[in-house]
Amino acid sequence: MFHPSTERLIDYWRSKAVNDGVPARADVNPGDFLDLLPQVFILGRDEKGRYPVRLAGGFVTDLHARDLRGEDALGFWALSHRLEVKSALDVARRRGEPVVITADIRAVGVPSVGLEVLLAPMVGASGQTDRFLGLYQPVAMIQRLMGRP
Repeated sequence: MFHPSTERLIDYWRSKAVNDGVPARADVNPGDFLDLLPQVFILGRDEKGRYPVRLAGGFVTDLHARDLRGEDALGFWALSHRLEVKSALDVARRRGEPVVITADIRAVGVPSVGLEVLLAPMVGASGQTDRFLGLYQPVAMIQRLMGRP
């Protein structure tokens, strides 16, 4: 059982899937989940196996304290976890199913905060599964992180 917002975005993703397949990016309308947009991001996948950020909501960019466009999303993870995250993205893409990663947000001088990271594959304009709808969903209070690196 995931956070209600994570479940809601998974349900939305499934509602856009055609014939039990992967939804097209063009069929995903951000206006359908306006209240979640600050936590939403979209990743691409390039031929080198990188996952560049194509779009990131305000909460996501604030959490990383910078504009994320074009950055490889694998770089957001500790080096020791990057292979696991890449594997999760590859599994989601191959199976055509969303995955949820449970992680911790860590900041200097405060306890970590739990986070669900949804990664739901989408078909891009190329006809390939090369996009991901993502969500950062904190599962605890985040006020204690404000202003901390």
